[in-house]
Order: sequence, then C-alpha cells, then structure tokens
Amino acid sequence: MADKTEYRFLGGSGLKVSNICLGTMTFGEMGGWPGQCDEAASHAILDRYAELGGNFLDTADIYAMGKSEEYIGSWLEKQQREKFIVASKVRFNTSRWTQDINRWGLSRHHIMHSIDDSLRRLRTDYLDLYQIHLWDEAVPIEETLSALNDLVRAGKVRYLGASNVKGWQLQKIVDLSKYMGLNKWISFQAEYSLVCRGIEWELTDVCRREGIGIIPWSPLKGGLLTGKFKREAAAPEGSRIAHSTKTGHTFEAAPDFEKAKKDDKTWNVLDVMKKVAEAHGKTVAQVAIRWLLQKDVVSSVIIGAKTLQQLEDNMGASTGWEITEEQMAELDTVSQMDAFYPYNMINFANNDRVRKNMCQ
Repeated sequence: MADKTEYRFLGGSGLKVSNICLGTMTFGEMGGWPGQCDEAASHAILDRYAELGGNFLDTADIYAMGKSEEYIGSWLEKQQREKFIVASKVRFNTSRWTQDINRWGLSRHHIMHSIDDSLRRLRTDYLDLYQIHLWDEAVPIEETLSALNDLVRAGKVRYLGASNVKGWQLQKIVDLSKYMGLNKWISFQAEYSLVCRGIEWELTDVCRREGIGIIPWSPLKGGLLTGKFKREAAAPEGSRIAHSTKTGHTFEAAPDFEKAKKDDKTWNVLDVMKKVAEAHGKTVAQVAIRWLLQKDVVSSVIIGAKTLQQLEDNMGASTGWEITEEQMAELDTVSQMDAFYPYNMINFANNDRVRKNMCQ
C-alpha cells in the first residue's frame, strides 16, 4: 500500500501513521447534523480507508455521544488490532445523567472513568493515542498529567497528546512533563488550514522545537475549501455549512456562509487554489490537504468523509505528487494573516536572527 499512502513518524515518537488520518465525527447521529453515517456506511468507509493503506483513526468520546467509538469498535474487533493506530479524546461530558457533576473536565476522576468507557465502546484493551480535547481551567494541569501518565503505566494508553490548547499551555505541558519525569506528549491536534493559520503565531514553534507532531483538523473548513461553494450562490444543500448557516449553530468546522461570502481573502485564496489544482490535475480539496502535508511540523492530516467518493478524493492528496515551491509560496502569501502586537514587533526584530537548524 506504500504507493497509495505515505507513512510518517508521529512527532518525535517511533510511531508511524498514515499521513491521512480518518476523522470519525461523521459516524453516528449527531443532533440533526446532515450527512451523518450509520454503522453500515461507517464500516464501508473504514474498509476502503484500510484498503488504501490508512492506519490512523481519530475519534472522541463526545462524537455522537459515544456512537462514533462504538461503530469503530464493532469494526475493529474484526480486524488485526495491531495494524491500526486508534486515537480518542477526553474532556467533555458524555453522561446522559446531567446531575453527574464529576463527569466533566480533566480531573483524575473523570479521566479514569472516561478511559474505561472509551475502551469498552472501542472493544479494545488499549488506545494508541489519548488526547485532552480542550484545556480545563478548573483542574491543576499537574493532576491531569499525573492521571494520564498512570494510564500509560497501566498499559491502557500508549502515547499522549493535546488538542485545542494555547501556546503557553502546550509549553507548560511539555515543561512539567520533563520536570515531573513523565512520558513525553507526542502530538498536537488543532484546526489548521489555508483560511485558519492562527496556530502559526506560537503553537507551531512549540511543536517544532519540542518534537511534537501536528495533526490538523478541518483542513477544508467544513467544505468551504473544496471549490464547490460559489460566492454568488447559497451553500450547497446537505452541507454542514448550509445547515449551520440556516440554524445559526455555527462553529469552526461549519462557519456561517453569509459571513464567508463577505470575506475577500477567502475567495482570493480559493482562486489561487483552483489555479494550482488545474496545474496538477487535482481537485481543490486535494490542494488544501497537500498544502498542509508539505508543512514540516505536520505528521498527518485529519479528513472527514460522509461518502466513499469524498474519502477517495481526500486520500488522493497523500502521495505521488507535490505542490511546487513557487506554488507553496503563492498559497502562503495569499493566505497570510496580518501580524499584530507582539508578533509583528518580535518577528521584525528577528528577521536576520533565525537559525535554519535549531541545533546549529
């Protein structure tokens, strides 16, 4: 399968993953969102992903209130478990009993309950990667670090990672782990795309210097970067963006299309993406994913698929072609965010002080 999928080490670890990770938030019913997959459709997508050489599955206990993990579990028990890298997350409340006030956050109590629930749903004895889903201001990070490290020592978890944290928070995790003699965290999962580059202000620097692999989510911004949306038309029916715009339930992976229509920068980015896609005989979506794959801090890009066709198209970004240096530079320039204080001042003062190799 090496000709279909490229494999990379996840951060500074010895764990190899396919550079396209299958995100499974589309598995299971989820609050009326369109295009969610039932168990049969989920298994069909998993089957094809594996046939194409994919080995990296990302889920979370909160996805479809546990259904995503359950669908993966019923598929996984029919596979050779050791061939797949399974990642899940902890932070949110999946209990139907809302009065259970301790089933939230990153306390030792919640973590210990959540890992057992996830393992049961996934029908496995261990998780390859366990990630905090979001920072928790209410819990001392030392408590979280210690609890997660105990899961590694108990064999329930192989590696640890973070998702949706700030730069100082990730650096604190790194430094405290060293100080406390705990296992190193190997990955950072964050929204990252040609129209969402905020992590480049600090988080990519932390990851690059500390050997943490970035796993971008929403590389297509909910479909906005597929080239299927037209500025002068309504969002395509059945899309998440159409649903979120109509209901007002917008979030990072499903932005308000009426606002997006007014953003000249987004459409300028899409114009360049279309030009690059035509030059390579690829789709606009493949260009969006490939741009991320050619960033040195990215280990694997998370894709979501509601259909086999979407899966096939996204997997086409994995290997066999590259965006040229000139095209990468053009994409970088058109999508560049305006610098603001203190980053503009710091970057200006360090323009001629950057080492090509941090070890020099």
